[in-house]
Amino acid sequence: MAIVDFILNLAGLLLWLNWRSIRFDPLAKRRPATLMGTLRPAAPKKIRRWHLLVFLAGLLILRAIIYRWLAPFWIYRLDLGAVTPTFRSDWLGGMVAFSFLSFGLMMGVFYVGLMLLSLLSGPEPVHSLVKIPLGRVDNWPRTVKILLPLLAATILWWLTSWLLVGLQILPSAVSVAQRLEQSLVIGLGSYLVWKFPLGLLLTLHLLNSYIYFGKNPFWKYVNATAQTLLVPLQKIPLRAGKVDFAPVVGIAIVFLAAHFAEQGIKTRWFEIYGLIDIYRIAPF
Repeated sequence: MAIVDFILNLAGLLLWLNWRSIRFDPLAKRRPATLMGTLRPAAPKKIRRWHLLVFLAGLLILRAIIYRWLAPFWIYRLDLGAVTPTFRSDWLGGMVAFSFLSFGLMMGVFYVGLMLLSLLSGPEPVHSLVKIPLGRVDNWPRTVKILLPLLAATILWWLTSWLLVGLQILPSAVSVAQRLEQSLVIGLGSYLVWKFPLGLLLTLHLLNSYIYFGKNPFWKYVNATAQTLLVPLQKIPLRAGKVDFAPVVGIAIVFLAAHFAEQGIKTRWFEIYGLIDIYRIAPF
């Protein structure tokens, strides 16, 4: 079911990206009148932007109904790193909440990854693929973009926690301060997403260092962003002859740092909730 859930979330994400990018379609805009009359697309326009959002909402609701019907005794988990809320499939309301939150989690991971690529600001034309879904956010100051995952994840968890408490999926926080601290822990955990695009960029850069894939703009983008990431390691002698160990060291540093950070975040969550509350949230 995890694979099916991932595929449906991916389909929903594609609908969302189409909704974001359709405004850049030149055929979606009116063409100026000419002496020959107004030019029109060969095929009539049938789908509007808001239709895509309706399709997305319909997909998420239909998925909840199908999950409820196919596996009425299944338990679905929402892995947030520090905490894993569980949803029983025998309750349709819980399944609807899971369907929307599961998609929201994938979309959040996607945009946090894009925020990293926006900070690295690689060469065009590949970077334009980052600009389209981010929109004006791509032009915001670097400091704001660095803090944005923390702020967005903190606020979203603050709001979502009220829903999960109302659905009796999470125990209620003792105080406002405790709920705020929980939200900050989840917000800090959002940065752990960066280990995946960082590791992928460095791995592709390492691969391209020994295999020539041609003068493709994609590989130019990979090499430029990877070299930006490896700037702190330039003063360290990591080259032996023609072999450059900097990408390997960079990958190791990224995942080791992410591992220790994740352990620290989980430990702090345990300290906030206590073992009893943790077992209530994610029973084994």
